[in-house]
Amino acid sequence: MLEQITPLILTFNEAPNINRTLAKLTWAKQIVVIDSYSTDETLDIVKSYPQTQVFQRQFDTHHNQWNYGLSQVKTEWILSLDADYVLTDELIAEIESLANNSPIDGYFVRFKYCVFGKPLRGTLLPPRQVLFRRKKSIYLDDGHTQLLHVRGNSGTLNSYIYHDDRKPLSRWLWAQDRYMLIENQKILKTPLSELSFGDRIRRQKILAPFVILFYCLILNKGILDGWHGWYYAFQRTLAEILLSIRLIEKNFNNAATRNKL
Repeated sequence: MLEQITPLILTFNEAPNINRTLAKLTWAKQIVVIDSYSTDETLDIVKSYPQTQVFQRQFDTHHNQWNYGLSQVKTEWILSLDADYVLTDELIAEIESLANNSPIDGYFVRFKYCVFGKPLRGTLLPPRQVLFRRKKSIYLDDGHTQLLHVRGNSGTLNSYIYHDDRKPLSRWLWAQDRYMLIENQKILKTPLSELSFGDRIRRQKILAPFVILFYCLILNKGILDGWHGWYYAFQRTLAEILLSIRLIEKNFNNAATRNKL
């Protein structure tokens, strides 16, 4: 099965992460990397792995970037990974044991979120369909991220992927602000009846940061992870505060525009 899989990775200035991701993919005959013109050492690290093939494309949206990546893969199966995803040995063994003639066309995998390398008890990350048949799949737009649509049957694997992002806080803040601008547009333009329960809470502007803090520390038992759990809870709460500020800012701007008219 492993011979039928090409890992696909998107990169932009991922030098703190990409080596750990690639080190768990040495079984792959080819790894396709779609780079958004990184300016750090990302490409030097990627090219140190002989099976990598790099394509560069100016980033516009996540779903366009991923779909461009799909077009560069030739194998039947694709393993789509962010540059801070690290496969566990258990997951690699489980994938290797899969039957290529299975009726399943795409597999979901769960995550263990890591803070400075320490896996936490819980995470806000939902399972993601990362292993799928190329010819039956396409990425769709979904706010600041992307949604994979697989035409066929889906299953869930038992093992985990570590989500272990070690980029500096300044880069995280930069990325979150960009993401929340896009999420802001999605939440305001989508009819209330079509929003998820979580996005309905976010649209209220005030509640979401408090809900996320409680969820991370209590429901996800982050408080038992010590300072690593507090760090994650503060990080996710800050992201929600950024979104709330963007939503409030948009309301003020709309009111000012109406007053001018």
